[in-house]
Amino acid sequence: MIKFYYHERYNEYDLGEDHPLIGDKPRKTLNFLREKGLDRYFEIIEPAPCDERDLERVHTREYIDKIKFLSRIGGYLAVDTPAPKGIFEIASIACGGSKEGAESLMKDCKIAMNPLGGFHHASRDKSSGFCFFNDIAVAIEYVREKYNIKKVAIIDLDVHHANGTQEIYYRDPDVLLISFHQDGRTLYPGSGFIEELGEGDGEGYTINLPFVPGSGNQSYIEAFDEIVPDIIFQFKPEMIVYQSGVDTHHTDPLADMLLTYQAYHMLASRIKKLSEKTCKKLLVLFGGGYNSEASVKSYYNIVCALTGKGKIITEEEIPDTKIEITRERINKLKEVLSWYWSV
Repeated sequence: MIKFYYHERYNEYDLGEDHPLIGDKPRKTLNFLREKGLDRYFEIIEPAPCDERDLERVHTREYIDKIKFLSRIGGYLAVDTPAPKGIFEIASIACGGSKEGAESLMKDCKIAMNPLGGFHHASRDKSSGFCFFNDIAVAIEYVREKYNIKKVAIIDLDVHHANGTQEIYYRDPDVLLISFHQDGRTLYPGSGFIEELGEGDGEGYTINLPFVPGSGNQSYIEAFDEIVPDIIFQFKPEMIVYQSGVDTHHTDPLADMLLTYQAYHMLASRIKKLSEKTCKKLLVLFGGGYNSEASVKSYYNIVCALTGKGKIITEEEIPDTKIEITRERINKLKEVLSWYWSV
């Protein structure tokens, strides 16, 4: 049975009427999945908030206290990230969903989902980009400590580079981070270039592929097939975390990619197969998406792929005029990675 971690308070993760992050997307997503009958294929579980010990495995004490203070009075974590009153508890519940999802993979299921997860801009002691705590790292560090999990692979397909997750694991050879995202010269957070490969023992375990604005389905699918499977099979993860952000959709207001609904089904299907062939433990965190209707339909297609059920939503394909540039970047990345992996 697939497990779906949902709390009604997820919808209080709302940064304001004039902010791109509106808090009703988790509820809308679950309601749409119910309307389409997909909820019969997973168990819905209400998570508890993670505790401060869980947060301290990832974040500094000073940073945690800063979020608690802002949560009491309201204010701003960063210029793009308002901190409404009560955000500490809501962010802790979101982390709890990812933590409990990871734990369920250690016990009795092969796929766990959290629709309010994937806050990859939060590093150990700072953040912006609408993120407060890095639930990805909270979940990973929890199962590493409790269940002695050694090797975790993160496949992050959100349109924004996973800068916070990268900073946390940049020197760690036991956490592989693969991030596909829009080129940082054209989009927040301005990082995630091919040359960013990790440091020290972690060199070679951070893999970034930046796409030029206007890249579409063909670029993403071809890049995935050329890069991801070979490296995942060589790394042999004991758990895979899939940050499935859908702000790469062509209608998303914050970015410039041209993916269509069917791309999300194709990518999720591939990641599911990778999990089945390696560790059989897949944690899916829905990530970003700022056109509400498009996001809900994209998440639906992802869940169709994960459950193997439902009729996927399609739309007219958009010609990918950037595929040749993508191929040049794939070849450049493979050349760099050949020092570390057989690609």
